[in-house]
Amino acid sequence: MACIEEIHLGDIGTIFEITVKDCEDIVDVSSATTQEIFFLKPNKETATCITTFKTTGVDGVVQYATVANDLDVEGKWKIQFHVVLPTGEWRSDIQTFKVHGNIG
Repeated sequence: MACIEEIHLGDIGTIFEITVKDCEDIVDVSSATTQEIFFLKPNKETATCITTFKTTGVDGVVQYATVANDLDVEGKWKIQFHVVLPTGEWRSDIQTFKVHGNIG
């Protein structure tokens, strides 16, 4: 699929892509020792998923592609990125997204 407008229950391969910035400046995350996404599900369960660099990390872009059983609860989810660099440790702003149900 090239253009996904909704995220659905059970979707596999949905890519969550984050560009790490400090204000408006892109952060080089190529030296990260930890890079992960925290998900908070509507049922209050949490999941931690390891991200990868889209290219080399110099551009600040990390991503995570969902696997089986990741998107297992319908409703409003929260997501936050966490990175550890030699210079410090940070968490992103918390964003929300919706996981929609299916008809079949």
